[in-house]
Amino acid sequence: MPEITMLEAIRQALFEEMDRDPAVVAIGEDIGVYGGAFKATEGLLARFGHERVIDTPISETAIVGAACGMSYLGLRPVAEMQFIDFIACCFNQVTNFVAKSHYRCGAPVPMVLRGPSGGGVHGGPFHSANPEMYFVHTPGLKVVYPSTAYDAKGLLKSAIRDNNPVLFFEHKFLYRRIKEEVPAGDYTVPIGKAVVRRQGSDLTIVSYAAMAHVALEAAATLAKDGIEADVIDLRTLLPLDSETILASVKNTNRLLIVHEDTRTGGIAGEIAAIVCESAFEHLDAPIARVTALDTPVPYSPPLEERFLPNAEKVVAAARELAKY
Repeated sequence: MPEITMLEAIRQALFEEMDRDPAVVAIGEDIGVYGGAFKATEGLLARFGHERVIDTPISETAIVGAACGMSYLGLRPVAEMQFIDFIACCFNQVTNFVAKSHYRCGAPVPMVLRGPSGGGVHGGPFHSANPEMYFVHTPGLKVVYPSTAYDAKGLLKSAIRDNNPVLFFEHKFLYRRIKEEVPAGDYTVPIGKAVVRRQGSDLTIVSYAAMAHVALEAAATLAKDGIEADVIDLRTLLPLDSETILASVKNTNRLLIVHEDTRTGGIAGEIAAIVCESAFEHLDAPIARVTALDTPVPYSPPLEERFLPNAEKVVAAARELAKY
């Protein structure tokens, strides 16, 4: 199997799904002639034409509104935000129309809203956001945030085939920095199922997206001290795979949650509540979390480094947890 980047995996998923199903269309800013801000849609226009690869004005509200209407008419649109930060511009469309359509009138909304997210690239406060929790809190949506090329391709295929609206976050720091073998044939990865990336018995580290790699780096360092960590990559935030988390915590008796999203209202709080409700008697230490700070993402590289979680911070928190 060839090794490809996450970006290429996403591009392959789009090509293959548009080949497989003529109802799949792509829509967004500069996705056609230019091939996308990060080149995720490069080549789609030449292959599928202007009727299925639609360049739009710089209006996120119009993009999502049009995609929602397309889905009502039997199409399966994949809408791209040039940077996921600007999903804030179409918050009303996503939360009041896309998310509620099935509840209100039984209409399926088979659309995917995808785009680059996350920091670590010195993009500043308007191009580095992780706004996933606004939508994890919104019934009617599915929220996916992969960390590997294999998962990105398989999950995007699952998202396109799903009859529910799916928000698909793509961490831009990972686009070209990670490579792995990806099958040439068709495959999918199930939405709503986490994966255990590393097994251990001393504590559980739960993370996702770029921080899943930070968690694995930290776990490798901890192993040198004889501390073995279970590392869980969530992959999907809504629906959340609580069964995998609880099974691990019942085995390790300690839980550390790591995410790049800001601290207050992050997924760590929800996971902590689930564990306290369903596995409190198995805990031998307080639940700990390592997150970004409660500020906008700084532009300055030293400040961004201070803002973001890293392996050193995770190792320090894990050591404290292990010796509690």
